[in-house]
Amino acid sequence: MALVHYWLVGMRGGERVLERLLRLFPQADIFTHVYDPARMSGALRGARVEESFIGRLPGARKHYQKYLPLMPMALEELDLRAYDLVISSESGPAKGVITRNDALHLCYCHSPMRYLWDHYQDYKSAAGRLSRVLMPAMFHRLRQWDVSSAQRVDAILANSRFIARRVGKVWGREAEVVHPPVSVSEFAPSSQVSNRYLWVSQMTPYKRADVALEAFNRMGVPALMVGDGEMVREIERRAGPNVEVRRRLSFSELKEAYATCRALVFTPEEDFGIVPVEANASGRPVIAFGQGGVTDSIVDGKTGLFFPEQSVEALCDAISRFERWEREFDPAAAVANAQRFAPEVFDAGILSAVEKLRARAPMSALAMT
Repeated sequence: MALVHYWLVGMRGGERVLERLLRLFPQADIFTHVYDPARMSGALRGARVEESFIGRLPGARKHYQKYLPLMPMALEELDLRAYDLVISSESGPAKGVITRNDALHLCYCHSPMRYLWDHYQDYKSAAGRLSRVLMPAMFHRLRQWDVSSAQRVDAILANSRFIARRVGKVWGREAEVVHPPVSVSEFAPSSQVSNRYLWVSQMTPYKRADVALEAFNRMGVPALMVGDGEMVREIERRAGPNVEVRRRLSFSELKEAYATCRALVFTPEEDFGIVPVEANASGRPVIAFGQGGVTDSIVDGKTGLFFPEQSVEALCDAISRFERWEREFDPAAAVANAQRFAPEVFDAGILSAVEKLRARAPMSALAMT
């Protein structure tokens, strides 16, 4: 068995999914474009990992995304003839490997590549002058490859209904939803709840930390904002006396912040979004922009409230509505809701998808425990 992941340069949501897949299939070999073992968990460091030729190119560990045009070729050069079952973990290029005709290929899709599709204009506008000239032709060819390589896959799983719709739109394929694993058992409610709102994410433009900060400043509500990234200095500079900005917290500090916050404010449109689930697992409500994967994880009017647009006015209105509604919130309902995303639920979804593939495959396709 082989697991294919786009790149292994840090432990984020996609790598946690890969880690769980490795726990399900501990004898699997891992293939990736670039591998930095020093930044991986012990479980992933203990696996056999093979890089594509991208990993041997100059500066690949830091500047791997600059080699995106070569990644389709690099995937197709990987030798997977020994493998009966391949699971690709797709967000950057991963699914485009070539397998044996009688092998089974299951793709777990975090998202079709955002820089090729829905975020293309954002990436283009932020690129340098030469890149802006080259990108239209280059990305046109990459989109063609992305769609054609999606047809090689035997079945696709999406991490949310939002991504399943995106898969249908850009790849023309149906996808079953299997939500990613969240370690909900590591979080717990607290009897001591403060009056302080919480915001947690990377401080990059699409996460809309600016919207959260301006709403907190305008309403004068106590808030803690946690995150690092290209916008953090601006957020620190503009934060009012009611807002504390922390670039990072230890895991124990983060758990306490979740459990004691008045509510989590969630401003980005995410493919799934683990942070709202962690907040619910801590017994706290979520005030979220009501688009993307959060519509799978938060129950509007029960475990949180949605606001309709990423604007300061909409968020201020949502906070005001929340303060009228919060006495109706039941922490036990939030904790119960979070259990839908426990790792064991993910495991069952993956194993069920593999069994479905086996059932419809030719008899010679797979002999697997």
